[in-house]
Amino acid sequence: GLAKEKGPVKYVIGNADEGEPGNFKDRYLMENDPHQIIEGMIIVAFATMASHGFLYVRGEYSLPMSTMQWAIEEARRNNFLGQNILGSGFDFDIEIRSGAGSYVCGEEFALIESIEGKPGRTRVKPPFPTQKGLFGKPTLINNVETFSNIPLIISIGGQKYAETGTKSSTGTKLLCLSGNAKVKGVFEVPFGVTIRQVVEELGQGTESGRKIKMVQLGGACGPIIPEYMLDMVIDYERFEEFESKTGAGAIIVIDDRFNIFDILMRVVRFFEHESCGKCTPCREGHAQLAIILNKFIERKATAKDLFSLESLARVMHQTSLCGLGQTSPTAIISTLRYFREDYIEQIDYPTNLGGQ
Repeated sequence: GLAKEKGPVKYVIGNADEGEPGNFKDRYLMENDPHQIIEGMIIVAFATMASHGFLYVRGEYSLPMSTMQWAIEEARRNNFLGQNILGSGFDFDIEIRSGAGSYVCGEEFALIESIEGKPGRTRVKPPFPTQKGLFGKPTLINNVETFSNIPLIISIGGQKYAETGTKSSTGTKLLCLSGNAKVKGVFEVPFGVTIRQVVEELGQGTESGRKIKMVQLGGACGPIIPEYMLDMVIDYERFEEFESKTGAGAIIVIDDRFNIFDILMRVVRFFEHESCGKCTPCREGHAQLAIILNKFIERKATAKDLFSLESLARVMHQTSLCGLGQTSPTAIISTLRYFREDYIEQIDYPTNLGGQ
């Protein structure tokens, strides 16, 4: 960790580059409780003896950015940031850096490259950021939600905090409910509640009144699961089984007016546009996924296309250089598992059964 690294210069970075569809909790935190994020970053900096901090904010977030800048300046005026904080001899300050609209800069090394003034592209690991990060110095990067939790945990104590949630996932989580949900927004829930409780009790079902067909977990790069799986509990272990990012906190509700191909094509086109192009699996893979998916939409797919789609998605997942290419096929992989009959229905039988 950062605390074990030696050297006069260390950095702490708050990641608020929230560019994925379905995610907006960081925006809510920055607009409504900016000081708690700052306090969390100060505590981490003091614990690791970091000298400087950066807050990397999505470029489109003009109001959150100005709110955070105001809060940082207020903290400086009251000597919570700057030189010799509250007479402690500890120096730490925070600067805001704006993203330029690139989704890939949410990845830790692409974010570091962006702060350094370079194109936002990932690096090969190791070394990891805590070893050689921003400007070649040890760097700790965490999401702003993580930093905002730290003051509360210290205030009430870890044992008290752990009373909420489950044994393996303690505390609470911010969830972004969107899509066809009747009530959309950011909700704080304890770990251990089910997806159904969130969707039906907090989200009050669908705005159309129609049946829920599927839910996408974790945003565009998360798995798509059918309605009968909504009784799954929300915790880190369970979400990892589905290769979903619990940290992202997105739950996108989709009713039965839509089919899987409506959703998948939007997901693939989004990631095709956002790919930095550095590695071949991600750069070329998304274009090929779109071509194959379009065959299914037009009912011109063959059994061979079904095999190719699955193989390509898994190759991208296993060989892409960073998290964008590794996780972007998750929606396809999950629908091939849970909605395979939807693909089979689109194959042009019987003439294309053998892939001719």
